[in-house]
Amino acid sequence: MPAQIQLQKQPFRKLPDGQEALLYTLTNANGLSVKITEFGATIVAINTPDAAGQIDDILLGYDNLDGYLNDQVYFGVTAGRYANRIKDANFSINSKNCQLARNHGKNHLHGGNKGFNKRLFKSEPFTDNDSAGVKLSYLSPAGEENYPGNLVTTVVCSVNNQNQLTADFYAATDQTTIVNLTHHCYFNLLGPDKADILDHELQINADHFTTIDDELIPTGEIRPVKDSPLDFTKPAKIGKRINEDCDQLKFAKGYDHNFVLNGKAGELKHAATLHEPNTGRVMQIQSTEPGIQFYSGNFLDGTIKGKHKRPYQHRTGLCLELQHFPDSPNHPNFPTTILTPGQTYRQTTIYTFSTR
Repeated sequence: MPAQIQLQKQPFRKLPDGQEALLYTLTNANGLSVKITEFGATIVAINTPDAAGQIDDILLGYDNLDGYLNDQVYFGVTAGRYANRIKDANFSINSKNCQLARNHGKNHLHGGNKGFNKRLFKSEPFTDNDSAGVKLSYLSPAGEENYPGNLVTTVVCSVNNQNQLTADFYAATDQTTIVNLTHHCYFNLLGPDKADILDHELQINADHFTTIDDELIPTGEIRPVKDSPLDFTKPAKIGKRINEDCDQLKFAKGYDHNFVLNGKAGELKHAATLHEPNTGRVMQIQSTEPGIQFYSGNFLDGTIKGKHKRPYQHRTGLCLELQHFPDSPNHPNFPTTILTPGQTYRQTTIYTFSTR
């Protein structure tokens, strides 16, 4: 009989309004442990062994709740109601205009001024034969951040003895609205207090990407990655082409692009593989989502002090956000992010950790 996953619960300090946020730790038989808090349905830490058996935390973040209360770069959070950007903070549903908060220049980013990353979810821990996890739920009332409809969102995070972290997202509404959810984790497979992520080797299962303008908003074009520095169809070091003379890289100051995953949306498929040669750590990602946003930590500049009070320098973390495409409500050629009453939004992403 496989060893049972350990599940621990502890306080993660109180919010300014006196509510207490809990922190859960899920630990499997192989040394993989994941910490998740109710605040923002945030993944706080992922501790994994390297090829020599050394266990390190591979996520950027903070030591306590205070850091997440003041966080502006979305370390580990559940981003929503709409992850990523919406042009001019504006979209229409059934010919009705919806004006959202302009919290990123004139555009809308990751749900607005107080998105899901700043909301307290209700938690329900559970154990199964070969897994344990936490069910996190939040009711976003109609009009919150000016989104239409009451939206009930559930995020289920679980760990098993196959060294997998699974994140399942569900949402339902009583009025036609838009939904796009993701976990916004910053990874560095070297572990803490180490160098940038430029020597990490990345492979993305995508033959196309959505081009952006100088405000990082999709133009609507879906362009082949072939013969460009955005071609990760074969494993490549992130730093190898990041400074090439390419308008797309110049706009983003590196990589900050949505890649169109091969395969059908809604079906679980290989999305990406990340490998760090020095430690031997490998992270493979499968997802039902149609896109993955690869962000190379271009705007980290040493001003943010994270875990153990260390400053996070330029490109010391990278994001691989499984999601629908940015600004989809304004691009009919993109997979839809509209959710109607009676429908259930759902997605699954699985992270598998190993070494080689």
